[in-house]
Amino acid sequence: MRITRRQAIAGLGSGLILPGVGSWAAATGAEQAGAALTLGTMQIDTVSDGHLVLPREVLFGELDPQKVDLILQAQGIAPGPIEPPINVTLMRDGPRVVLFDAGSGPAFQASAGRLAEALEAMGVAADEVTHVVFTHCHPDHLWGVLDDFDEPLFPQAEYLMGQVEWDYWFAPETAETIDASRVTMAVGARRRMAVLEERFTRFRDGEEILPGVAAHATFGHTPGHMSFELRSGSESIMVGGDAIGNHHVSFAEPGWPIGTDQDASAAAQSRMRLLDQLSHEQIRLIGYHLPDGGLGLVERKDDQYRFVV
Repeated sequence: MRITRRQAIAGLGSGLILPGVGSWAAATGAEQAGAALTLGTMQIDTVSDGHLVLPREVLFGELDPQKVDLILQAQGIAPGPIEPPINVTLMRDGPRVVLFDAGSGPAFQASAGRLAEALEAMGVAADEVTHVVFTHCHPDHLWGVLDDFDEPLFPQAEYLMGQVEWDYWFAPETAETIDASRVTMAVGARRRMAVLEERFTRFRDGEEILPGVAAHATFGHTPGHMSFELRSGSESIMVGGDAIGNHHVSFAEPGWPIGTDQDASAAAQSRMRLLDQLSHEQIRLIGYHLPDGGLGLVERKDDQYRFVV
């Protein structure tokens, strides 16, 4: 669940209690501007690629709709499709200009694919990007690597992906064995990976893939999903990708299965482990589909969590 610090302070005085979620309430809004912070020598910004439009049954089809509605209503989320933002992380550190994921590109959803123009508005040219690091291979994370003419959008970049994720999506048999609803994802991922194959570097869990950037396995959303801890001295921030894919149900009930997770059980285990780590160590989180630019803290109360921006 997501709550702002101002709302949290106001709530202490109001005594407001919402059924099933205690006093944790927050309104959700339309597409949000990015967030920014400095971590040592790193300048970190989140850049909008637009937003997705997802039918509720895609996210919550296996869950009790009444229980889901209770959580969503407490968040001020109107009936109808869910429209999560897309937050691409941009890290600038000396000569390195690093993107974590590449957005959707022109071929996924009309509401997405805005990354190139957002970077341009920030004064970052596509040919200045030195590295693109992938959390996983879903369309809204990978498909933006190519432009309308199937040319690399970031022509000078090195591309980095976890070995497990690469092996799964690059295997020709994946498109034949994956669930029918995901075949397009598999075909589209392999095509883009093949175009850039010679420029990819693969890595394993726990490796420092760039100075101050360590890979953390958060498998489940996809077979090789990775999160990345950016660290400077005693401070760090976690780029979480889709390990925690929404700010409402997956914070209130992190063990519940989410329809966009390929292995819902493994994803729930990764999510609960990550939420526990982030709340216990007070590590800031950037979530790819979390509100207000995706940057905030995770706080825990009993078995529930909340996202504080």
